[in-house]
Amino acid sequence: MVLDASDTTAIHLNWVMAALLNHRDVMEKVNEELDTKVGRNRWIEESDMTNLVYFQAVVKETLRLYPPAPLLVPHESVEDCVVQGYHIPKGTRLWVNTMKLQRDPKIWSNPDTFDPERFLTSQVGVDVRGQQYEFIPFGSGRRSCPGITYATQVTHLAIAHLLQGFDFSTPSNQPLDMKEGLGMTMLKVNPIEVLITPRLPSVLYQ
Repeated sequence: MVLDASDTTAIHLNWVMAALLNHRDVMEKVNEELDTKVGRNRWIEESDMTNLVYFQAVVKETLRLYPPAPLLVPHESVEDCVVQGYHIPKGTRLWVNTMKLQRDPKIWSNPDTFDPERFLTSQVGVDVRGQQYEFIPFGSGRRSCPGITYATQVTHLAIAHLLQGFDFSTPSNQPLDMKEGLGMTMLKVNPIEVLITPRLPSVLYQ
């Protein structure tokens, strides 16, 4: 469980940074929120996270577009049932494609566009706990990921520390390639190369 949680969390961190580097306007808004809600005289703490509403929307939008586990663990029907007119025999195994579901144009407007604002307007209140079935990056029900709390806390703190502490740019200053790799977890095909510049007082880095 620890290895699995570490792997998917690292993948998610990679996608968040890549998305932000390709959308500098979004990164600027996150930095402004960090400066306003936390400041530059201390490092962010877990207790600050509830005030970072826009930052949380960015993390959700990245999970929507690039779920670290695009296929959930399989579910098996324990009895015959009918789902939207389809007969599902007992013993049928179901693999939920979260990436397809979370980009469904019947549910999401402009589904392939990176738009954190959607979680502040039309999708406000939608969270990762598996209660809204249009957004289930950690699954839902009894088979949902037991590491939801761990993953969200680690992701939020790690990315917030990076963004608070450093300005990021790419060597070529060109948009990053966002190709997804193959596998049970969705790695980014090409690694990210960045240039970083400190943005806080030097004493905080000691």
